[in-house]
Amino acid sequence: MRVNAQAPGQGSWCVVKPGTPIQQLLKNINYVCSKINCDILSNGSSCYSSLNLYNLASVSMNLYYQSQGRQFSTCDFGGSGLISVTDPSCGCCKYEFHK
Repeated sequence: MRVNAQAPGQGSWCVVKPGTPIQQLLKNINYVCSKINCDILSNGSSCYSSLNLYNLASVSMNLYYQSQGRQFSTCDFGGSGLISVTDPSCGCCKYEFHK
C-alpha cells in the first residue's frame, strides 16, 4: 500500500501498517536482521525501545527497503508494510533515507 502523493525528489520510507499482529512484527524484524545489519535496533542505540515493537519493526523494515533501492515490492512484508512519504523519524531515532 502507498499513502500520500509523492512529489518528484521527495523521500519515501517503509513502515508497519497499523494493527499488524505482533507475530508478523517479529517475523519482519527477524527476516530483515538476517539479511542486513540491524545494529540501530541494539539496546542503547537511538532507535532501541523494548516497549515499542511497532517502532523496532518499522525501523528494520525501512532499513531493508532503503537498502534495496526503495522498490515498492521490498516494503510488502506479507502485506504488513506501507510506503510513507512523510518522514517517520521521531526524537533522536532517525529513519534512514537514500536518494
